[in-house]
Amino acid sequence: MKNYLSINDIDSLPKLVEEAKNLKKNPKANVALGTNKTIGLLFFNNSLRTRLSTQKAATNLGLEVMVMNFGNEGWALEYGDGTIMNKGTSEHIKEAAQVVSQYCDIIGIRAFAGLKDKEKDKAEVVLNGFKKYASVPILNMESSVGHPLQALADAITIDENKTTKRPKVVLSWAPHPKALPHAVANSFVEMMQLQDADFVLTHPKGYELDPKITDGVTIEHDQEKALKNADFVSVKNWSNYKDYGKVINTDASWMMTKEKLGNAKFMHCLPVRRNVVVNDAVLDSDQSIVIQQANNRTYAAQIVLKKILENL
Repeated sequence: MKNYLSINDIDSLPKLVEEAKNLKKNPKANVALGTNKTIGLLFFNNSLRTRLSTQKAATNLGLEVMVMNFGNEGWALEYGDGTIMNKGTSEHIKEAAQVVSQYCDIIGIRAFAGLKDKEKDKAEVVLNGFKKYASVPILNMESSVGHPLQALADAITIDENKTTKRPKVVLSWAPHPKALPHAVANSFVEMMQLQDADFVLTHPKGYELDPKITDGVTIEHDQEKALKNADFVSVKNWSNYKDYGKVINTDASWMMTKEKLGNAKFMHCLPVRRNVVVNDAVLDSDQSIVIQQANNRTYAAQIVLKKILENL
């Protein structure tokens, strides 16, 4: 593994999940692997779990960690070729990526979708800019269209909690007052397509994800029908894809409740708005595995960094 940009960069998801679970038993076993090496974590957007879990994962592997928040610490970057830089940007990605590559052995990038220009977001200008001009491996810590570290943590969590060989897993849209990106949902769908599971995606009509990502996936607009006999229910909001970035539905009836959940385990990437996305009774119950999910973020990042370090 040279870069980790998408869940599809994994050769075998089941094998990597098993390796992550074994690594979890002894997190410091490979501390020598990253000794005398440095990872730079560049945040163009806010973070809690991603920043701390990736930093912990790197430390477990012996890596030195540098963190920079571009929102208030870095120069505004330019990404276009041939641009006359006489406006708001101060530094071009060509120089920035090459310079950071001299300081780091691995670069982690977190840069959300702007949700204003679909084609620009799909082009992944920040992530792909660093991939193009950096000379070291790139780790996707959530981009415009994907969150592969979260998806890997979700796969680990499902594997640790499943009681049947082929569980039923449902990804359900939930209401939210703000327009949110598609990245988490996209990567969850891609991850489930690599699993031996009965997977159902449910959302109101008009909230379809990118059809290229959901090709072949069972989509059910009746949430109650989709949730029937589920073993795992993962809940997430995303904004409109066709009418890009818009919030056209805030139907509170899509909020997850104990009655809807049935006997399933509840999953969410966090942060989550209580009593909007899911009610307290679900989050505070023993069916909620969101804290375990968050813990597995460390081991998802660590197994990926281990694979990258082994190939340096």
